[in-house]
Amino acid sequence: MSARVPPPIRPIGTATRGTTNPNRLRRMDRWIAAVHGTALRRAETAVAVDLGYGAAPWTAVELLHRLRAVRPGALVVGVEIDPARVAAARPYEREGLAFAHGGFEVPLPGGVRPVLIRAANVLRQYDEDEVADVWRRLCARLAPGGVLVEGTCDEIGRRHVWVALGPAGPRTVTFAARLGSLQRPSDLAERLPKALIHRNVPGEPVHAFLRDFDRAWAAAAPYATLSARQRWIRSAQALRVAGWPLTDGPRRWRQGEITVRWEAVAPRGG
Repeated sequence: MSARVPPPIRPIGTATRGTTNPNRLRRMDRWIAAVHGTALRRAETAVAVDLGYGAAPWTAVELLHRLRAVRPGALVVGVEIDPARVAAARPYEREGLAFAHGGFEVPLPGGVRPVLIRAANVLRQYDEDEVADVWRRLCARLAPGGVLVEGTCDEIGRRHVWVALGPAGPRTVTFAARLGSLQRPSDLAERLPKALIHRNVPGEPVHAFLRDFDRAWAAAAPYATLSARQRWIRSAQALRVAGWPLTDGPRRWRQGEITVRWEAVAPRGG
């Protein structure tokens, strides 16, 4: 993956603000490695894309390190629509890590299809009605069995919500937080991905989910004397009992995560 990638004539998309910080995406990366590690290990060529990595290449460097913990031969390509950011990242290239100029067309050498595309804090500046087209375009670039992870986090990665998608479309939504900084689960609403952030209103499923999560959190208040982690776990158990289709269990809940099927929180009519 060290070969230079010819820049596309007209990359698809617009430049982000470029804000980034070391370790900002650690929660997303940890989840990817744990939940999709098997797919990475099985892939003939485990190529991952850090799409829109920003003004500094830290997130791409960290992604390579974290993926290689589960797939030693993993390769990462950082893709940026701003050519100046690509030029600034080039000194960080190494075996298994490259940087390319491009956008949602995801240019890779030889038309390689990535097993993972991570797009963090990329779609916040787009209109909601543009999201589905971007999702379709990115998912069409995935290798068989690949995953697109698209979401938003705060500046230092304490609160994060992301959607996992496959070639057939969205699958799950994951809410992740540093529990010690959380007053209530609905605090994560400000980090909902663009597809959901404007749907956090009465009558929409994601609003109902966060409402029920807050109620479960309040009911689990006695467990806070043990730890915020125990309170989160009890809240997740209550959500499952209430019928919310959670896809994970205590092992992930202990990490301050909870994942629900997309169809349970998808926008009405979407």
